Amino acid sequence: MRSIHGTTILALRRQGKVAIAGDGQVTLNDGIIKHHARKVRRIYNQQIIVGFAGATADALHLSERLESKLERFNGNLTRSAVELARDWRTDKYLRRLEAMMIAADAEKLFLISGNGDVIEPDEGVLAIGSGAASAQAAAMALMRHTGMGAVEICEAALAIASKMCIYTNDSLTLETIEADENQTSTP
Repeated sequence: MRSIHGTTILALRRQGKVAIAGDGQVTLNDGIIKHHARKVRRIYNQQIIVGFAGATADALHLSERLESKLERFNGNLTRSAVELARDWRTDKYLRRLEAMMIAADAEKLFLISGNGDVIEPDEGVLAIGSGAASAQAAAMALMRHTGMGAVEICEAALAIASKMCIYTNDSLTLETIEADENQTSTP
């Protein structure tokens, strides 16, 4: 069976802005089959940003499930994330899905997994995927030692991860949400 690898998703909150970025590379065995995959998307009336790592069909299915939970719970990301994680962990079909997800709104930032995890980071930085450790370490260092904004940190940290992880490239999709105004923008 062939193995598809790739993805680094980085999310962070800084100075009233949430930014989520993902690289665009998809690798099949020892070859790159796509350079510009879009692994970061907006859902629920453009108010929620999700980034996913893992099997694409599984991740898209989970994104749709999260959106239906958001509709059911009137956009409450915390409640929707908990309900999705519970379903993901207990449902026989969903348990087989191979993906992880980061979801954010103007107030919250969560990592959601099939183990039932809904994790909000202590320092406002989350990363998933093959280059997660490199991207998260770079982002945390930049947050502590520079005055860079959320977008610039995401771009710089993923550039660093792309130099260290063979499954990550420097073709980024980046989305932001302003925490102050609850308005969305794409740089």
